[in-house]
Amino acid sequence: MTTHPASITFHAAKEEDTPAFIELRGKTRQNAIPKERLAEVGITADSWAEMMRSGSLPGQVCHHDGQLVGYCFGERDTGEIIVLALLPEFEGLGIGKTLLELVMAELRAQGHQRLFLGCSSDPASRSYGFYRYLGWTATGETDKYGDDVLEFMLN
Repeated sequence: MTTHPASITFHAAKEEDTPAFIELRGKTRQNAIPKERLAEVGITADSWAEMMRSGSLPGQVCHHDGQLVGYCFGERDTGEIIVLALLPEFEGLGIGKTLLELVMAELRAQGHQRLFLGCSSDPASRSYGFYRYLGWTATGETDKYGDDVLEFMLN
């Protein structure tokens, strides 16, 4: 029997996959948010799908042999990166960086010159170093969750 290398694919997010997005969000290594907590702040599979249908929430996903392993979504109107989530066993493979770059390119195509996101202010957090390594810079502001607001200027 021969084994084939696992296939890793990237493509635009589909609204019918929102239940899987909600499930994966509760499985991240840091900042995992369970389904119930998301629902408390108004994020459900239905509300997420509606934002995708309206075009206001473009996103990209990654599958490994057909299994959803990560995604990234941005806000079309503001240029905010809303979420980047990845299963822990797929960290360190460049998947998060690729997903982020794909969404950044979509937002650039919408005319944004400046993108922003909320990121943990804790240097021990994976996201803290990840975004800064990729060229995102702190604005000195914090968002409503107490996270640092980082920005990325597009040229």
